[in-house]
Amino acid sequence: MHKFDPKHVDRLLREERVKDIAPERVLREAGLGDGHVFADVGCGPGFFTLPAANIVGPNGRIYAIDTQPEMLDALKGRGLPACVTPVECGEDRIPLDDGIADLALAAYVLHETRDTVIFLKEVRRIIKKGGALLVIDWKKQQEEHGPPMEERITEAEAARLIKAAGFANAAVSSMNQSHYRIVAVKE
Repeated sequence: MHKFDPKHVDRLLREERVKDIAPERVLREAGLGDGHVFADVGCGPGFFTLPAANIVGPNGRIYAIDTQPEMLDALKGRGLPACVTPVECGEDRIPLDDGIADLALAAYVLHETRDTVIFLKEVRRIIKKGGALLVIDWKKQQEEHGPPMEERITEAEAARLIKAAGFANAAVSSMNQSHYRIVAVKE
């Protein structure tokens, strides 16, 4: 199973990547707004966390969650707004209360999980009823960047796993040439 090597954290913060993915726009389109609680599960060095802080503002709260302490250290090294709380977790246990997040993001992590349904059920647990899950991942195709093709999960398989974890209304769309997104609801 491919896990991103924290030694290459600078790759995640390239300006070209920001232009290609447009994290603030993607989060707004998924419904993140002022005063919301956002859980960035697999936050890495904060590619989505810091743009989310601009969106939720001082009345919002962001939980920047990662299994790798090195990634949380990289995030902290970028200077955290007061609304951001770093959280170290295990893959199948996030140390947060039930139903706290308006929106949870799992970006580029499904292909890194041992048991994706258990992982997604744990993410679902921390989302409020009526809240949403945003999944972003790599299309299953051969590319120069990203995880090996054989470890990537197709959009259809990701949608099936999300449904198996108890989410509803999974809407699948293409983000760009390399990535897809799925937005699903916790009913």
